[in-house]
Amino acid sequence: MKILVQASVFLLMVSIGMGLNFGEVAGTWRRISWHNWLRLLLATFIIPPALALVLANLFRLTGPETAGLFMIGAAPGAPLLTRNLSKRGFDMHRAASYQVWAALMIPIMIPLVVYAGGKLYSRDFWIPPISLLDEIILKQFLPLAIGALIAKFWPRIAAKLQPAMNVFGNLFLVFVIVILVSRIGPILRSISPLVPVACIVLAVGSVGAARLLVSLDRIAKLTFGICNANRHVGLALLIAGDYLHFTNSFYVIACYALIAPFVIFGYAKLYLSKESTTIAAGR
Repeated sequence: MKILVQASVFLLMVSIGMGLNFGEVAGTWRRISWHNWLRLLLATFIIPPALALVLANLFRLTGPETAGLFMIGAAPGAPLLTRNLSKRGFDMHRAASYQVWAALMIPIMIPLVVYAGGKLYSRDFWIPPISLLDEIILKQFLPLAIGALIAKFWPRIAAKLQPAMNVFGNLFLVFVIVILVSRIGPILRSISPLVPVACIVLAVGSVGAARLLVSLDRIAKLTFGICNANRHVGLALLIAGDYLHFTNSFYVIACYALIAPFVIFGYAKLYLSKESTTIAAGR
């Protein structure tokens, strides 16, 4: 299952790389002030894992459930950008700048956040930053670079191939999620109904943290809110199993993977509805 998830993410990252203007991505970095980057750091790496621990204690989740929810909160930057969202006011270049920034911060912030979270439970967890850097380079930067190189040297091929790869990547991801549901359906029916509730609150809280803390224009708030709710399920699975040794956290992370897209698309639809109402009122 992990290989299928990684394959779908790889395809999407190549597709994203084909459609990006890296001059615009770099321009986004320069336009955002340092205090907004600091606020985005809080919204991305501090508030979601803190909220996960609060929810775990409030709902009295078990150790594996707490670990799974916490790792979802600690692992940002899932590269799942779709054309449908980009057509609804979602800025792919800002999202890409966020993606690159989050990937660069992951080897620094995740070991610190996991270590601090473990100390709250009198546990010592340390994740070697170099192992996370290796994961980020191979799973995110490499396919992004491949897509960018295809676009640079074979622009006509990229223009024809990019929409098809984007559609195929997203369909493949849906296929993976369907398999995931069929495999964990019986488990999800047996767990506490508070786990899905905690996942919904975490996704909504991630959107809210980015919207409230980042003082930028409305498109930036929409984009960063969506990106922040789109936590990195694959990375969370890796850390929970390989470093925290909570293999039973899988179903909580999978639960978030199933719930987050509904929260993201619901948020985008609500945003569009408000925009339409505002435009209509202004006429």
